Amino acid sequence: MINKNKNKKSITNFTEKAVPVFLLLCAIISVLTTIGILFTLLRESITFFSKVSLSDFYFGTDWSPWTEKFGVAPLIAGTLLITFIAICVALPIGIASAIFLSEYASQRTRKIIKPILEILAGIPTVVYGFFALTFVSPLLGSFITEMKIFNALSAGIVVGIMIIPMIASLSEDAMNAVPNSLREGALGLGATRLEVAIKVIIPAALSGIIASVVLALSRAIGETMIVTIAAGATPNLTLDPTQSVQTLTAFIVQGATGDTSYHSTIYYSIYAVGITLFAFTLIMNILAQYISRKFREDY
Repeated sequence: MINKNKNKKSITNFTEKAVPVFLLLCAIISVLTTIGILFTLLRESITFFSKVSLSDFYFGTDWSPWTEKFGVAPLIAGTLLITFIAICVALPIGIASAIFLSEYASQRTRKIIKPILEILAGIPTVVYGFFALTFVSPLLGSFITEMKIFNALSAGIVVGIMIIPMIASLSEDAMNAVPNSLREGALGLGATRLEVAIKVIIPAALSGIIASVVLALSRAIGETMIVTIAAGATPNLTLDPTQSVQTLTAFIVQGATGDTSYHSTIYYSIYAVGITLFAFTLIMNILAQYISRKFREDY
């Protein structure tokens, strides 16, 4: 028995020492991967900006890289337009779903609806893209006659559908973290369940809700396949959602094809667009963390 206990202690001690080392290695790999991606983007982007000035790139309004015109404003405008449409679709549906799951649904209903809602997050984005192109665009075209088959509206709507689970799930988790004593106190004062949800629960869970929205915005900005398939490849500087537009991610897909020669200006422009997209998503993530810390409520 003494020998068995010694063996168990030696195995336990080895595990206790090995597990932290393994977890540290995983964390280091994640950090090094991020640094490697950033280094690659910066190295190639610096080469591009040695040929094209920053002012011409970020303030130019004509994007036609195959004719040496590198004004990225149309791509940024297309990205922001689709993201705006997506959040207009996802925000009310996601928050309403979170309120229902948190405040109205029974435990059995929640167990059924929440997994079904989160299935949307597991559908491949290429499927969403063809859904937007073959179903949503023709459907919208039957109401809006001037709409093109490739347009920002259908792409934005489907991107919004895709990010609904992120907003709904994270917001519901934030609402469930609010103590029941606040609900009971508000109900005891005569408030209805809707008033409790809107005037008590949402303000108390505001940090988590805003963080979920910002993360969903970051996800929408970085979406690739839906906008590549459904929005088209026309870099228009327009706010008209019925027109074909091109986003930052869609150009990266287009520019990464075999028609782009290695070490050409177009090749380096892919990395310049990539570093721009990286900056957008980085700002969104930092903003989400700041909001989450600033408005966090401790109970």
